[in-house]
Amino acid sequence: MKGVVFTEFLEMVEDKFSPEVADKIIEASHTETGGAYTSVGTYHHAELIEMVVNLSKISGLDSALLIKTFGEYLFSSFVKLYPEFFTNTTSCFPFLELIDNHVHCEVRKLYPDAELPTFKTHKPNNNTLVMTYHSERPFAPLAEGLICGAICYFQEKIDLKISDLSGGENTHVEFTLSAH
Repeated sequence: MKGVVFTEFLEMVEDKFSPEVADKIIEASHTETGGAYTSVGTYHHAELIEMVVNLSKISGLDSALLIKTFGEYLFSSFVKLYPEFFTNTTSCFPFLELIDNHVHCEVRKLYPDAELPTFKTHKPNNNTLVMTYHSERPFAPLAEGLICGAICYFQEKIDLKISDLSGGENTHVEFTLSAH
């Protein structure tokens, strides 16, 4: 998993909780890096999971909620870090339809070793977008947060329905977005 995810997670913890809480979750986690991440490095996703679990213990908040919240935070960070991804799209559905075939292609140019999830999309009608997330890593709540971040960014009225197709593993999920 790319280091930018780790660095942004720790920034979110510092912003939403405190620098002391960030230090506590790093100290409680048994990471190879000791909590030292660079945005361009590559790290095992289990380190992020362990930090989220420790944040959950300290904060009393559910891990899935923390990951979803991080996804929303990460989307706003991506808007600042990679504005070129947002310049030609003015609404949520067209942007989300570009994730797999455009945004992830550009990410691979920047980070050739990135292990990205897949997002297959189809539109059963003009007001509905179905996104199917598939990944080896259990980060469907992160994808949910990113999608919620996109909905907020484009300021559209969209309902989101989630169906876990992986039996609770959070590795294969269908997101149905309904505009109204």
